[in-house]
Amino acid sequence: MGYRYAILGAGRQGVALAYDLIANGEADELVLADVDATTAERGAARLAELLPAARCPIRALRCDVAEPDQVATVVRGATVVLSAVPYRFNAALTDLAIAAGACFCDLGGNTQVVRHQLARHARAEAAGVIVPDCGLAPGLGNTLAAHGVAAMDEPQRVRVRCGGLPQTPVGPLGYKLVFNFDGLLNEYSGYGEFLRDGRPLQVPALTEQEEIAFPPPVGKCEAAVTSGGSSTCAETFLGHLEAYDYKTVRYPGHFAIVRALFALGCFEERITLPDGATLEPRMLLRRLLETRLAFPEVQDVVVLRCTVIGRHHGRPCRRQYDLFDRHDERTGFAAMERTTAFPAALVAHMQARSLVPPGARPLETTLPAQQYLDELPRHDIRIDVAVTP
Repeated sequence: MGYRYAILGAGRQGVALAYDLIANGEADELVLADVDATTAERGAARLAELLPAARCPIRALRCDVAEPDQVATVVRGATVVLSAVPYRFNAALTDLAIAAGACFCDLGGNTQVVRHQLARHARAEAAGVIVPDCGLAPGLGNTLAAHGVAAMDEPQRVRVRCGGLPQTPVGPLGYKLVFNFDGLLNEYSGYGEFLRDGRPLQVPALTEQEEIAFPPPVGKCEAAVTSGGSSTCAETFLGHLEAYDYKTVRYPGHFAIVRALFALGCFEERITLPDGATLEPRMLLRRLLETRLAFPEVQDVVVLRCTVIGRHHGRPCRRQYDLFDRHDERTGFAAMERTTAFPAALVAHMQARSLVPPGARPLETTLPAQQYLDELPRHDIRIDVAVTP
């Protein structure tokens, strides 16, 4: 017996989610819904080409996630509802999934939205399984951290570093836009929520820059604080760890330019000049980045490194989890699509199999981490694990 999945959003991540659920998630039926019916139909056609032997029916539907009645119709009867739409919709979609008695997971990215979702725990316990933040970071990085913490007698510190990059630096920022502009703005704004000396700490985004190196072809990079990547981990591990932090990886020179753009006001929605004139720089910057940083001919890579330091059996111990992923020529899925969507599809499959307890819970507290790690290769996501003193 298989499962019925309803995916809201038929963009890059939505189609990648659908592909992995059909290939690996025991899907009996899959609904792919989008506010643009043509986008949903195009996604369904691509899936039919990629998976010609699949017996799972794919229904392409139009659905505006801002309209509760439309969402309720799409999710009715679903085993799991997956959100691949902007995070601002996720709290309302959580309510609609609970009302439908369905499990729900999303790609996350905004910790305040996640807290609103987790506040639904009491209602969700009787109706379904709600797990926010199931993508790459937050998502895979949080689960690797939880796995490393559980593997030690005395875990002390966790560092997570993650980035989606062009295979080589390109353009004025050494960067290719690999997801929605609003998601990038969210990362570069606000603060990271960390643990330092055992206490919660909010660290401004784009600060505390450091050097970091990865094996070829990536090589030397830089990392800086961004928001959302640690999600609720600082709260989860309070009292258990001395330190937990997350930084985003870019090629050298990127963050200095981004900080300059912020200082000039380029990310502000509206500016009033001394002469009374008003500007809307964010709209202009959005169009420029979406156009000038698209680089469709340049393929991407993803790097993720999670380091857990502590003591085990009375001795110092360091566990390092490394992911390196490339654009897949066979399917056409970018590395960012693969590493964001496929781990989320695995969470959805676990929810469908009742491997996750009911309620609304943080990702890092609720998944069977060892089973998740064991099943990742079947979803074509491979983690190298090194344990050293």
